[in-house]
Amino acid sequence: MTPDPIAAVETAYDRIDAIGRPEIWVTRRFREQALAEAKDVAARLDAGEYLPLAGRVVAVKDNIDVAGLPTTAGAPSYLYRPDSDATAVARLRAAGAVVIGKTNLDQFATGLVGTRSPYGAVRNAWDPARISGGSSAGSGVAVALGVVDLALGTDTAGSGRVPAALNGVVGVKPTKGLVPVTGVVPACYSLDCVTVFARDLGLARLAAEIMSGPDATDPLSRSGADVALSQRPRVAVPTAEHLTEMAPGWVEAFAAAVATLRAAGVEIVEVDIAPLLEAARMLYGGAFVAERYSAVGAHIESHRDLIGSDLDPTVAAIILAGAAPTAAQWASDTAALARLGAAGRALLDGCDALLTPTTTCHPTLEEVAADPIGVNSRLGRFTNFANLLDMASLAVPAGFAGGLPFGVMFTGPAFSDRALAQLAEKLLAPSLDLFVAGAHLSGQPLNKELVRAGGSLVRPARTAPAYRLRALDTTPPKPGLVRVSDGGAGVEGELWRLPAAGFGTFIAGVPAPMVIGKVEIEGGEVVSGFLVEPWALDGAEDITEFGGWRAYLAARP
Repeated sequence: MTPDPIAAVETAYDRIDAIGRPEIWVTRRFREQALAEAKDVAARLDAGEYLPLAGRVVAVKDNIDVAGLPTTAGAPSYLYRPDSDATAVARLRAAGAVVIGKTNLDQFATGLVGTRSPYGAVRNAWDPARISGGSSAGSGVAVALGVVDLALGTDTAGSGRVPAALNGVVGVKPTKGLVPVTGVVPACYSLDCVTVFARDLGLARLAAEIMSGPDATDPLSRSGADVALSQRPRVAVPTAEHLTEMAPGWVEAFAAAVATLRAAGVEIVEVDIAPLLEAARMLYGGAFVAERYSAVGAHIESHRDLIGSDLDPTVAAIILAGAAPTAAQWASDTAALARLGAAGRALLDGCDALLTPTTTCHPTLEEVAADPIGVNSRLGRFTNFANLLDMASLAVPAGFAGGLPFGVMFTGPAFSDRALAQLAEKLLAPSLDLFVAGAHLSGQPLNKELVRAGGSLVRPARTAPAYRLRALDTTPPKPGLVRVSDGGAGVEGELWRLPAAGFGTFIAGVPAPMVIGKVEIEGGEVVSGFLVEPWALDGAEDITEFGGWRAYLAARP
């Protein structure tokens, strides 16, 4: 069932108001503008048009053009107003998605921390004292907090993957060139990728597929033959010496992910990935940083007086240093990179992918402020080599460690994107659907509990005509849903999907008189859902006539 585009946009804006995270955004569309576009999408659906992303709300990193909104790349002095959407954005909107705003980032997409922005440091979705990861910081957090279904980022060194890991969502980094970068402010043009964040792997991959395909205005865009997954998949993992200096509990969490894959029938082999890690160090430690200077160095040179205010000092120093490498150094580093790439491919020969932790640690904001370069370097250990060596990559959640999300990453050769998704499906835990009809609805006070448990909104839903709804005397106010043998009606609600582990944690915290039972929804499907213990119904007002909890609240004086 296609989600209602208008309701989806309303829910997104209600969620923005509820969570109070202004640092996620650089610019937002007015609610009325987004609703007008959602109404157009609904009309296209009514006319019979196939729109695979209808009812999906999208945020876009503010180095990617959206017509009608300014692009700043995280620097107010760089602001311009594009006349058209970036190719990736245009393709999503053509498929029915509605963009609601532009998200905050490490300035000029330079960083993996999410703190290098005059628009404020983006705080982590799970622990506001910790970083969100960057540079696609706002995009990752907007998805993790349930504001949007999808968000676009970019990735040169890991910016589409580190925020995914630190916020517990999926991050798709396609093969270079699969998604055109027309309308994207370059960081390193030859290496940049447009990426996707989502809470659901299937939705993230759908968006990536929709955005893919050559574009005549991007000479580096391309297509290629799929690299298929082997009949018996074989995955490489790093030898132990490359898993040192990890956050507490992360080595064990990675071992658990490896064990899950092995139990799913995947052959696991240990590989010394030293050549890949040496290649990773060349991204910032070699001549390739000259591409960053080529992209925006002239702007920083002409606005040196703004360094420390409009322009982030760490970002400016990195980019200005890109003026130093010579052509001879570039040639030498290109040759060295080719040798390291060949060595890495030889080590991974016969393997479908390399599995690593996505990153190494989850720093606090204070730790990054004390050592901005060192922390950033550590975060990119496993991500920095992928684009240099023309590899696809996919970051997915892999449970929790120390009460925070832990993520792993599949990396494979160019055009192995679909194979990586197949491998990830073997790792991801099964999920369960839950019907909610009251305080856990989108925009309601307890919805954050669903999001924290890893939940994602599937669609609006309605019970079979066999239920009554009562207003309970609880704090916060909640309704009680009860099945009746006669005189029942359909009750409006939402269907949410939670990972099995998150589902267990969530229901363990459900207080009396609420219980989780089986609810029949319209169409005959039976799912888990909120019900109420019979004793709580004594004296509770019957509010079934309103059709649902939101309508009842709206009608109250």
